[in-house]
Amino acid sequence: MFLNYIKEFFVKKTLNKNLNNFKNEVFTSNIQTIGLLIDESAFEHSKDLINELVLQGIAPQNIKVVAYRSKFKEKETYSIPTFGNKHINWNGEITEAFLNEFIATEFDLLISYYDIETAILMMITNQSKARFKVGFASVDKKLNRWMIDTTIQNYKLFVFELFKYLKSIK
Repeated sequence: MFLNYIKEFFVKKTLNKNLNNFKNEVFTSNIQTIGLLIDESAFEHSKDLINELVLQGIAPQNIKVVAYRSKFKEKETYSIPTFGNKHINWNGEITEAFLNEFIATEFDLLISYYDIETAILMMITNQSKARFKVGFASVDKKLNRWMIDTTIQNYKLFVFELFKYLKSIK
């Protein structure tokens, strides 16, 4: 337990060092690919959130999802790629292949669907190669280009507001 706090301290230290090295993302008016980073420790409606994105005209094969769980169980099978604190080392480096692939993918839009500042989630958002990043207003303002002020359980409002703003920019 104590070692987890020390590990999180080192990850946060690495994150804070890298937060100042952010690039100014450019918005492309045509969103084709979406990366979805979900905290399933606090949110249980991942499938419904994906369905809302599909209803907005995004093809299901163009949505790539990874989920975080604070209590990750190795033997349990998850329907979407899932990771936990075990998948990051003491230096803040991610050890899971699918997670490194997710970070390296150049999405048109990254949706950081978490409202509690968790070091590993913030690290993935910061390192992502996505062109444009959207998240919640309760998370550090340096991570995302747009922040939507709603609760994590109100996913329909989040998606509605997101696409309302995206359409107004076009």
